[in-house]
Amino acid sequence: MVTDQYSSRVARFAALGDPVRLAIADLLHDGDLSPDTLTASLQIPGNLLAHHLKILTEVGLITRTRSQADGRRTYLHLELDGFDDLLPAASAISTRRVVFVCTENSARSVMAEAIWREVSNVPVSSAGTDPAFRINPRTRTAVRRAGLLLEQREPRDLDEVLKPSDLVVSVCDGVNEKLVNRRNPRLHWSIADPARVGSDAAFAQTFDEIRSRVSVLAPHVQTPIRKKRKSA
Repeated sequence: MVTDQYSSRVARFAALGDPVRLAIADLLHDGDLSPDTLTASLQIPGNLLAHHLKILTEVGLITRTRSQADGRRTYLHLELDGFDDLLPAASAISTRRVVFVCTENSARSVMAEAIWREVSNVPVSSAGTDPAFRINPRTRTAVRRAGLLLEQREPRDLDEVLKPSDLVVSVCDGVNEKLVNRRNPRLHWSIADPARVGSDAAFAQTFDEIRSRVSVLAPHVQTPIRKKRKSA
């Protein structure tokens, strides 16, 4: 059930959704502290601190240890592993090829293809639903300034490029809305068309945005492992 899958994360988010408890986590990040030290730092009564510590302990974000020097003292320790899965988790994707798609295949999808080649061994291509007659010169400038190689010579038509097993990543809102009937697995990045502004700065900004998105996605995409055939 979805509820069971997320219940632990929800409980930890709820525990951290209080300013005092969030402050406790910050104070404990770099080292273990005694409750007395926390009380002084936060300037709150001891009974209120105990309430907050109980909540953080129940969700597994802090633990207590006894002082080996003075058994009457305790130290509080922040369990950093409890924060590992709080951010949204990326899905593992298996595909034989990634195809980036925008309308004209002259800017955004071309940039994405060039960036992907630099960071991933998964095969890649790009295409457009209504290809332009040439790649935008400012696209070439943005790719060249980043020190990347632009292998694509001219825009490609999606119908001539796409295979049923390809993962489609649309980088254009219009394309995403046109591909609703495609059976390919799809992801969508809502990225503004730099050609509407038409400046080198706009293309550079778009390039940086796409590079950031590619760097997040690429580690989670792998090609399927081929099973070895048994010899007769």
